[in-house]
Amino acid sequence: MRVLVADDERLLADMVAEGLRRLSMAVDVCYDGDGALERIGVNRYDVAVLDRDMPGHTGDEVCRSLAGSDSGTRVLLLTAAAGIRDRVEGLGLGADDYLTKPFAFAELVARVQALGRRSAPAVPPVLEQHGIALDVARHTVTRDGRPVGLSPKEFAVLHVLMRAAGRVVSAEELLEQAWDEFADPFTNTVRVTVMTLRKKLGAPQIIHTVPRAGYRIGGDR
Repeated sequence: MRVLVADDERLLADMVAEGLRRLSMAVDVCYDGDGALERIGVNRYDVAVLDRDMPGHTGDEVCRSLAGSDSGTRVLLLTAAAGIRDRVEGLGLGADDYLTKPFAFAELVARVQALGRRSAPAVPPVLEQHGIALDVARHTVTRDGRPVGLSPKEFAVLHVLMRAAGRVVSAEELLEQAWDEFADPFTNTVRVTVMTLRKKLGAPQIIHTVPRAGYRIGGDR
């Protein structure tokens, strides 16, 4: 899942982003509405976490922009205003959810994950294919009932491949969905991550390389 976090409280934004990255999400961060609009004009996000009261273009304006587009991005608005009228107003802007500050990080994670499941195409919280079970909420992977310890990036790559359900996923698509905006498209980071992922999943190999196209779960080599 790729997430945009936009909040002018830099420490809060960075802490939220780091916490989400530990859960294998690809997270881009900015500290004002102008930066948020710039990023949503370039990247496709599953979820945008927006503070309503940012300088420049406000979170409300960014939310309206997303609601009026066909991006499919789900919006979680953050604000210090906790009144019912404020919540109703925020949802009326086109937001999918609303969270008041201060908040518990666990609740923010649960809301982001729930919104991610609602982004198109919708996927179940537990993916199961070829003996592999990937539980997004618990951040666990098993193969034939055996726990498999993965790094956040390995988990993210496996998640993207399993969501594709046998469709070939290009290296460029993996970079877009599992890494943030600072990923270098000319490195071999995808190939290395897939290689270590295969090793950890063990035999028989279920992630196959499709020459000049990408990778897929299952099927023939």
